[in-house]
Amino acid sequence: MKAATPPDLVGQPPRRARRALLWAALIALLLLAQMALWWLTRQHEHNRVQEATEAAAVAAATDVRQRLADDIQGLQLLLWAEAEPDEWRNQAQTLLRERREVMRIELRDLSFRITGVVESSFHAGAFRAIPRTDMGLDAEIACSTARRFSAPAFSRNYFVPTGGGMGVEVVDLCLPRAVEGRQTGAVVATFALSALLDSALPAAIKRQHEVLLVEPDGTRLARAGANRGSGIFVAERLVDVAGFTLPIRLNSIGGEPRLFPNPASVLVLALSVALATVVVLLVNDVRRRAIAEQGLAEALAFRKAMENSLVTGLRARDTQGRISYVNPAFCEMVGYSADELVGVSPPPYWPPEMVDEYTRRQATRLSGDGPPREGYESTFVRRDGSRFAVLIFEAPLVDGRGRQAGWMSAVLDVSAQRRVEELSRQQNDKLQAAARLATMGELATLLSHELNQPLAAIASYAGGTLNLLPPDGAGADQAADLETQLLIRQAVGRIAEQAERAGKIIRSVHQFVRRRERLRENVRSHELIDAILPLLRLTARRSDTRIELDLPDPPLRVACDRTMVEQVLLNLARNGVQAMEDNTGPEDRVLLIRVRRADARWIEFAVIDRGPGIPPELASQIFTPFFSTKPEGMGVGLAMCRTVIEQHGGLLEFSAGPDGRGTQFRFTLVDASAPVPAPPGPPALA
Repeated sequence: MKAATPPDLVGQPPRRARRALLWAALIALLLLAQMALWWLTRQHEHNRVQEATEAAAVAAATDVRQRLADDIQGLQLLLWAEAEPDEWRNQAQTLLRERREVMRIELRDLSFRITGVVESSFHAGAFRAIPRTDMGLDAEIACSTARRFSAPAFSRNYFVPTGGGMGVEVVDLCLPRAVEGRQTGAVVATFALSALLDSALPAAIKRQHEVLLVEPDGTRLARAGANRGSGIFVAERLVDVAGFTLPIRLNSIGGEPRLFPNPASVLVLALSVALATVVVLLVNDVRRRAIAEQGLAEALAFRKAMENSLVTGLRARDTQGRISYVNPAFCEMVGYSADELVGVSPPPYWPPEMVDEYTRRQATRLSGDGPPREGYESTFVRRDGSRFAVLIFEAPLVDGRGRQAGWMSAVLDVSAQRRVEELSRQQNDKLQAAARLATMGELATLLSHELNQPLAAIASYAGGTLNLLPPDGAGADQAADLETQLLIRQAVGRIAEQAERAGKIIRSVHQFVRRRERLRENVRSHELIDAILPLLRLTARRSDTRIELDLPDPPLRVACDRTMVEQVLLNLARNGVQAMEDNTGPEDRVLLIRVRRADARWIEFAVIDRGPGIPPELASQIFTPFFSTKPEGMGVGLAMCRTVIEQHGGLLEFSAGPDGRGTQFRFTLVDASAPVPAPPGPPALA
C-alpha cells in the first residue's frame, strides 16, 4: 500500500479540480436557468408593449384611411355643385374649413387650365415660392388616370417649399367631372400630409407615439404626435386609398422594461435564493461521499495505469472460455476494440480454418489438463486479414475469495522474430543459388573450351569422308552400291551438320553466361521450327507422340539469335513430350506448336501439350534456377529459356491449355518486318 501512495497523491489535485469544475458547472446552470426565467419575464413585458404598438399602428392606418375616404366623399359633393362660380366657391370654402388637411381646391377644364381656385386659410401662401402652374405635372398625371378609370386618383407625393428653408409634403387628388356622361373637367384637391396625420389620429396615439409617413425606402415625409420615439418599439403598416400608398410608422416613446417589471420577476429572485440554499446542502453531502470513494478510485486507477503501460497483451477468460477483459496492447495487436472482443466466442482473431482445432485446445487447457503456465505458440489473424505468430503464457485467474474465476493469458507478438528468421533463410538460399550459378558459368566455359576441339575434329573427319567418296554416280556399276554411297553421304552430312550445330550451341551458351550481345538475324518463323523438328521427332517417336504445327502463311519474320531461340523451342517441346509420356494415353499424346501475330509489333510462339499440367503449388517456382520436378533434372532449362526470351525483349509465360487440359508455354519475339522500333515491352499474352 505504501507503493501506491505517490500516485494517489499525484492524482488528488486533478480529481478535486474536476469536482470543483462540476459544481461550478451546476451552479452556473442554475444561475443560467434563473437568468433565463428573469429574461423571459422581461421579454414577455417587451412583447406586450410591442403588441400594443402594433395594435396602435393598425388603428392609425385605419384612421388615416378613413379620413382620406371621408375627404374624397366630401370633395365628390363639389362635383354636383352648380356651375356658377360663387356657389362652387362657397361649398369649397366650407369644405376647407372642416378639413384642415386640404390646402387648395382647383377647378380645371378639359385642357387642364385652372378655371377656379379656393385656398385654405390654414395654409395661406403655400404656393408663393413656386407658382402652382409650375407644379401641376403630378396633378395632370393623376387626372389622366382618373378620367381613364372614371374614379378619383391620387398623384405622387411631392415637396412644396414655403419659404425660409421650410416646406411641406403634399399629394394631389383628382376627381373627374362629367355632365350627361360627357367629361367636362376635373376637381383637383391638394392635401398636406402632416396636417392629414394631425387630423386623422386620436390624441391617445399621438401622446404615446411618434407617427411618421415614410417613403418605401424609409425617407420621412410627415410626422405627428410625440417629439421623438425611443426607437425600441416600432411598428409599421401600409395606407392604401385610391392609389395613395404610403407606409405609416409608429415609434413608441416607451423604453426597455424595468429590471423587475412585474411580480413574476420578484418570484424568480426568490426561487434563485432557495435554489442556492439547496445547492449548498448538496455540496456538503457530496463532499462526504467523495472522500469515501476516493480511496477506491485511486486504487483502480493505479491498477489500470499499470495494465495500460504494458507492451504485452493481456487477456482474461472466464470458465466458459469467453473473453472478459483485454488490455490496450492486446487490442492494438489484433486490431479489434475491447467491445468487439469481450463476450464473443469464438474470438474473431482465430483463423477460420483452425477454429475447431483451437476450440479443442482451449477446452483441454480450461479443463486443467497439462501444465497451465507452459508457453505455447499459436497464430492469430488481424482485422485486415494479415496473420502473425504469437507466444501465449496462461495461468489460473483467482478472485478475491480464492476461487478460480477463469484464466489469465500473456500474449507476445513474435511475428517480427519469425520474419527475421525467414529472411535469413531466404538470403541463405539465394547465396547457395548464386554459388551454383557461378559454378554453372565456370562449367559452361570449361565445356565450351574442351568440346570445341573434338567437335571440330568430328566435323573435319566427316568432311574428309565426304571428299573421299566418289561423286554421285561416278564408278558405280550396280544400283546397290549407288544406294549405299547415297546413304553414307547422307549420314556423314548429318554428322557434320549436328557437329556444327553443337559448336554453335556451345558458343551461344558461352556468350549467354558472359552476358555479351549476340548478333540478331532476320529469321522466318518456319525456319526456327524446321531446325528443331528432326531432333524433336526422334524424342516424340520413342513415346508415340504426334507433332502438329499451326503456322501462318505467308511465314512471319522475327529478329532474334537463331541458335538460342531454337534451343528455347527445343527445350519447351521436349518438356511437353516428356510430360505426356507417363500421364497421357497414346491416343491423346499430341504436341502442338503454334505461331501467330500477337499485335502489330510482336509475334507469339506457343508450345501446347496435353499432359497433367503444372500444380498450383509449384507454379511460383517453375522458373526458379535449379528447381526441377524430374529426379534426373538439373533445373536450369526453363530458367535459361526465360532469360533468353527476356534478353530478346520478349515475355515467357505459361497457363493451362486452350481446352483446360495440359500446359501451354508462350513467348513473344519482335516482328522483324515492323517499320519502326519495337515498343519498350511486349504485350500481355492472352
